[in-house]
Amino acid sequence: MRRLLNASLIVVGYLLMAGPAAWAADATAAAKYFDNTGRDDVLSGGTRMIAIQTPKGQFRVWTKRVGNNPTIKVLLLHGGPGATHEYLEAFDSFFPGAGIEYYYYDQLGSAYSDQPDEPSLWELPRFVEEVEQVRQALHLDKSNFYLFGQSWGGVLALEYALKYQQNLKGLVISNMVASIPAYNRYANNVLIPAMDPKVVAEIRALEAAGKYADPRYDELLVSHFYVDHILRMPAESWPDPVVRAFAKINKKIYTPMQGPSEMGASGKLLDWDRTGDLSRITVPTLAIGARYDTMEPAQMEAIAHGVRKGRYLYCPNGSHLALYDDQQTYMTGLIRFLRDVDAGRL
Repeated sequence: MRRLLNASLIVVGYLLMAGPAAWAADATAAAKYFDNTGRDDVLSGGTRMIAIQTPKGQFRVWTKRVGNNPTIKVLLLHGGPGATHEYLEAFDSFFPGAGIEYYYYDQLGSAYSDQPDEPSLWELPRFVEEVEQVRQALHLDKSNFYLFGQSWGGVLALEYALKYQQNLKGLVISNMVASIPAYNRYANNVLIPAMDPKVVAEIRALEAAGKYADPRYDELLVSHFYVDHILRMPAESWPDPVVRAFAKINKKIYTPMQGPSEMGASGKLLDWDRTGDLSRITVPTLAIGARYDTMEPAQMEAIAHGVRKGRYLYCPNGSHLALYDDQQTYMTGLIRFLRDVDAGRL
C-alpha cells in the first residue's frame, strides 16, 4: 500500500509540475487517438473481415485496427508463412502510448482468416496481391501507410515494396535478410556448427526419416536452437502471444514454402534473393537485426545500406523475436523511425 501511495504521489507531483497546458495537450491527444467517429469498424472494435480475390475465388482475411493517427498507420505482416498476428501483440504495450495507428492482419490461411485447402494459393506473388487488396480496403496510402514485416513478413514486405512502393510512406523489415541462400549459408556455416554435434546428428537423423512431427524433434529444436536463436527465454516462460501463435501455425503453408525446420529453408523460397534489387526501393526503410538471430546481423544491416533511404536498428541482446528479448531497444528504435519519417527527418 505504501508503494502504491508513493507512486501516486510521484504521478501527482509530475502533473503539478507539468501544469494545466500539458494536461490539456495529453487529454486532447488521447481523445483524438481513441475517437472512432466516422469509422466503419466501431461496432466490431476495429475488426474487419476483408474480401480478397484469388485465382481460386473469393476469400476473407481478418484485420483489426487499433487507434487513430492520420499520418502514421502501420500494417503488420506476421511471419511463418502460416503463423498468426498474435505474437505481435506486444505492440499493444507501446504503439498506443506513442499515438501510432496500427493494424493486425492474419494472412490468408492463418488463424482468424479463411483457410482454403488450395495448395496453388501459397505463392509469393499471390500474397503480394493480397496485401495490396487489404491496403485498398483499409484506405491506406502514401500519406500515411507504413508496411511492417517480421521474418517471412519481411520477405512479403520487400516484395510488396518492389511492386507497389508508390503506395508507401515507410517500410520496416524486421529480422529478415534479403536472400534465403545467405540465410542458409549462415545457418550451415555458423549456427549449426556451434551446436552440440550429437544433438545435430540426432536432429538430422529425424529429418532424414521424415519425423518432423515426432515430439523428440520439437524437443531438440526448442532446447538446443529456439531458446538460443528464436526467443532467448526459457521455453516455459515464453509470452502467451508467442505460444498461441506457434500453436496455430498452418503447416500446409509453412512446410511447402519455408520447409519443415527453422534451421534453414528448403521450400519454395529456397532461391529467393532480392539483394540486387534493394536499390530500387526509394521509400524510407528501417531494417531491424539482432545479435543472436537465425539471420546474420550483417545481412540484415545490408538492407539498410542497399535501399536509397535506409536505417539499421541493431538489438544487441535480441534473437529472431527481438521484439520480446530486446524489447526496449526494439520498440524505442522502431517508434523513433516512424516519428522521424513522419516529421521528414529521413
